[in-house]
Amino acid sequence: MPFEIKTITTEQAEKVINYQEGQYGDVKAKEKKPASLSEDISAFANADGGDLYIGIDELKVNGVKTRSWRGFSDPEEANAHAQVFDTLFPAGSEFQYEFLSCHGLPGLVMHATINKSRGVTLATNNVPYLRRNASSLPQNTLELRRRLEYAKGIHSFESESANAVISLVTESEIIREFVEGVVPTATPVEYLRKQGLIRDEKPTVAGVLLFADEPQAIIPKHCGIKIYRYKTTAQEGFREAEAFIPKTVEGCLYKQIRSAVSLTTELIQQIPKIGVGAEFEHIQYPPQTLHEIITNAVIHRDYSITDDIHIRIFDNRIEVQSPGRLPANMTVKNLTTQRAARNGTIQRILNKFPDPPNRDVGEGIKTATAAMTALGLEPPTFKETESSFLVSIKHEKLATAELAIMDYLESHETINNKQARSITFIHEDWKVKSIFRRMELKKMIRQVEGTTTSATKYRKWAPTDNPQQTDLF
Repeated sequence: MPFEIKTITTEQAEKVINYQEGQYGDVKAKEKKPASLSEDISAFANADGGDLYIGIDELKVNGVKTRSWRGFSDPEEANAHAQVFDTLFPAGSEFQYEFLSCHGLPGLVMHATINKSRGVTLATNNVPYLRRNASSLPQNTLELRRRLEYAKGIHSFESESANAVISLVTESEIIREFVEGVVPTATPVEYLRKQGLIRDEKPTVAGVLLFADEPQAIIPKHCGIKIYRYKTTAQEGFREAEAFIPKTVEGCLYKQIRSAVSLTTELIQQIPKIGVGAEFEHIQYPPQTLHEIITNAVIHRDYSITDDIHIRIFDNRIEVQSPGRLPANMTVKNLTTQRAARNGTIQRILNKFPDPPNRDVGEGIKTATAAMTALGLEPPTFKETESSFLVSIKHEKLATAELAIMDYLESHETINNKQARSITFIHEDWKVKSIFRRMELKKMIRQVEGTTTSATKYRKWAPTDNPQQTDLF
């Protein structure tokens, strides 16, 4: 199929010439062999997708890179490229091609738009590549290839045989409870075999996760949940801000989801916020959001990765980080419109439990977002890291800093900015000044007379204080 020729402006051409090489795009000279370019296309398709511009020269003079537009003289000159691309990466929903023309610039630049592919995409040498920053890396070992297949959802770790005896799933408490509700009636062994949860006389990974009483003892460091509480709004948690040693939630997936949601909710409800007056209140938070996000993390995580799910509770947000990137052709942008199950068996069997955690398949993200919006809160945000999927749930600014200051004043007459920064883990003095101002307006504290600038001190508000005499900075 002939590629369409599109005319672009000089400003647009400059953007192409100066395109930033990296995770999502690259530029190449027209002499670059189609076989070599196929490695880049494979790499983008197997990662997050990207844009490839062919017909841009790049020279380095005295360490400085200089680029220029030098495209194909006509479409026929690009026939070799077109034939390879059409054979390996046919135009459609995953690959699109076009020529770009600009008045005053020589030739046609070929533009390939590559979307994240559903399956593993191979280059001309039958090797899959993976884009990492500005490099296309060959996945040319059995381990790398299998890892890519796990990430794409082509091969699922849940179907692997676990190194465990059958009795750990056939005689567990959870399977005995579960089969009581199975129709028609079946023994644990009959049911597990029928569902493909026993293979070669061993339970599968899915079988262990769903029906062993302690999966974490059988598949250690692959299926736990750790919950952290950090008394800070910093970008990352740090030891000094930890409210307690991280808690670990274990058990079969059905019970693990419920326990993790319950514990996270309990910890959040213990965190104070300032009410209308000077009193502290507990925050209100949509339970549906927590439930859906944690359930999604448990169901869709990559169980082949040696890591836990991490739930981090900060003063202004909750983060839920699950091992593994989005499977198949899923991206952050199409989360609510596309579906791809990395662990289809786990998802299907969990839905058979009484009061299943995943009631509406594929609706979890929509439900979580709607619950936040209903309370006037920002919707969750989603991000992929190199080896994980991160959901951030923002909420009202909590009052842990105010509470820490009031607790300090229970045993000290006054407090200053430096002391407040030390006990609240807030490093910026202007942020503490803002907190002091809010607390003064709410008649919680009052500036000590005669103290100013860096020596300013505050004490608890006394019933005899005259509201009109409050000195605000």
